[in-house]
Amino acid sequence: MYVGLGLPVTDPESLLDWATRAEAGPFTTLGLLDRLVYDNPEPLVTLAVLAGATTRIRLQTEVLLPPLRETALLAKQAATLDRLSGGRFVLGVGVGGRADDHVAAGTDLRARGRRMDEQLATLRRLWSGEPYGDGAGPIGPAPARPGGPEVLVGGFKPRALERVARWGDGFLAAAPPSWAGGLFDTVRTSWKEHGRTGSPRIVAQVTAAIGPQEAIDEARAAMGAYYASSGVADYMVSGMRTTPGEIRDAIAQFEELGADEVMLYCFGRDPEQADRLADLL
Repeated sequence: MYVGLGLPVTDPESLLDWATRAEAGPFTTLGLLDRLVYDNPEPLVTLAVLAGATTRIRLQTEVLLPPLRETALLAKQAATLDRLSGGRFVLGVGVGGRADDHVAAGTDLRARGRRMDEQLATLRRLWSGEPYGDGAGPIGPAPARPGGPEVLVGGFKPRALERVARWGDGFLAAAPPSWAGGLFDTVRTSWKEHGRTGSPRIVAQVTAAIGPQEAIDEARAAMGAYYASSGVADYMVSGMRTTPGEIRDAIAQFEELGADEVMLYCFGRDPEQADRLADLL
């Protein structure tokens, strides 16, 4: 079982410290979330900086919201980051659902799913070296990974889960073990139905905070603020694991369900959490 580390967003200046600690530990991936109307660093820019401070660990958006972005430019940014990181970039994507992000981006909230389907098809074409279309040629650079960086698709609804088989390489599951198993089964079934060979890579997520009580309280407050407009803030915060036993149990449950990797997502700012989580692993 591989274990990655989801980075907090409330203190961008500390992320280099988080990244170097994670690189020195047992972690396989660094993850970073995406919002537009929120006090978080832009993930592609941030992961590019972290790529220069690390050498082996994967760099993953968790998740990037393509419907907020212009497709051709996103293709170029993702390919550039994949190329400069030596193929370590993983593009985790999702449609999102917060109306204010779409207001600021000038995009249609109601069309976000259809738009992302079109975007994923275009990204795959461009990363394979095909021209953009009439009047526009190919868009470089070629990514380090043939066909483009690994794409993981997040979501819960049937249409979102089907996108894994249609466009992706794997699934990002931000669901607890109690109901993630059903999502995993749906993704694997759809993968076979679409004639895909092998198996989708399954990446689960566990929200974690470990350390003194003030660190845990700070993480809960940051997580509550992030989900404040969602209507499920209390529920999300209640799922945070805060003891070594709880974190190990969650990892073991996902391993039993067949997940390939678990991302331990942190909302607290204290970089020493990376060392504490490394120790319990």
